[in-house]
Amino acid sequence: KIFMNTLTYLQSNEFLLDVDLWRLFANLEALNKISLSFLKTFFEIVKEHISKSDSPVDFSSILRKFFQGDLCQTHQIYCLNYTSAVFYLENLRQREDFGIYLKQWCEQNKQCKRLHLPELLVAPLHRLTRYPLLLNNIWKRSTDKTEKGFIWALKEKVEKSIRVLEGKVKWLDNFQKFRQLQEVIIWPQVWDRDKRFFVPECLKQSLRENSTENILSSANRLLLHEGRLTLAESTRLLDVYLFLFDDFLLITKIKRNKKKYGGSDTSLIPVCPSLTPELQSFIREGGFCTVLDQPIPLDRLILKHVDPVHITVFSLRNAFLIQHENRYRQCIAVFLLQAQTETVKKMWMSQIEAAISNYTTRHETKSSAAFCFPAESSEI
Repeated sequence: KIFMNTLTYLQSNEFLLDVDLWRLFANLEALNKISLSFLKTFFEIVKEHISKSDSPVDFSSILRKFFQGDLCQTHQIYCLNYTSAVFYLENLRQREDFGIYLKQWCEQNKQCKRLHLPELLVAPLHRLTRYPLLLNNIWKRSTDKTEKGFIWALKEKVEKSIRVLEGKVKWLDNFQKFRQLQEVIIWPQVWDRDKRFFVPECLKQSLRENSTENILSSANRLLLHEGRLTLAESTRLLDVYLFLFDDFLLITKIKRNKKKYGGSDTSLIPVCPSLTPELQSFIREGGFCTVLDQPIPLDRLILKHVDPVHITVFSLRNAFLIQHENRYRQCIAVFLLQAQTETVKKMWMSQIEAAISNYTTRHETKSSAAFCFPAESSEI
């Protein structure tokens, strides 16, 4: 509230007017109000029981009022905005004026106890996950059979709502990440990727591969692993960045071009916090990734160890081979990759092997389900 009220005060004095309070704090005002109301009512019942020790403690009415009311729903609204708020905050923290507001106006306040805003924004998420523990403790100590059944049912309902919320938060986090990847990953046209394909200028417009940029727009796709490796070519070593998704592997070339963002200060580019620190830093430097070759579907990817003898003879370090096959099992591309260390190499190989295994299992299950005939009707 110190951070929120201070920002409100500064904006009333014509400072930081472009900062969106809702994007940063969401419904924090309503959340504080209902949480405090629950807390006060809860302790009033406890105090009443202590002053009149002969009276039984009736928690049912207060639990019904708040947990079947707006308490969990208000938390959910806040939690669903949390990922977006952290993303927005990371962007704002790059600004000098916002930095002054954080450090000099808020963080020096004794009530903040040296905590920073990101550490405070996550607190309501932790609060929500503790409610089932509170309900469980009340259930254990309850003596009334009817009340006990009601509290247990309420606890299960809250736990279920948290599980659903976790799924929604993960989906939103994944959506933010893929939206950022769409901006960073550049898909060159086929004639730019391979000079063998000649297309006259007059025909290029009709052959534009616009659909390739939408590959990463699927909300159901998952990014399993990513990182920087070295690609061994015939005459040079090339820095590449690999993205392992749950259905294909994408190999990209690392490029730096600050003009890509219109000559603006690239340190102010909003970066999704769920991306790896390496990629976050790379994006802030104005970097982007150009797709080196077509995506390699996991059912067409062959992973091979490089023999230690070859490693010694050809001075290859921590190397492994990726082979891309077409639907006729013909090899159409080979990539000789080198990792920074043997540990990184083993990590990449295990991640790719696990992804292939999971992909194969999923599609075998789908195929077997497609060929299952429905049970014959008794009327036939």
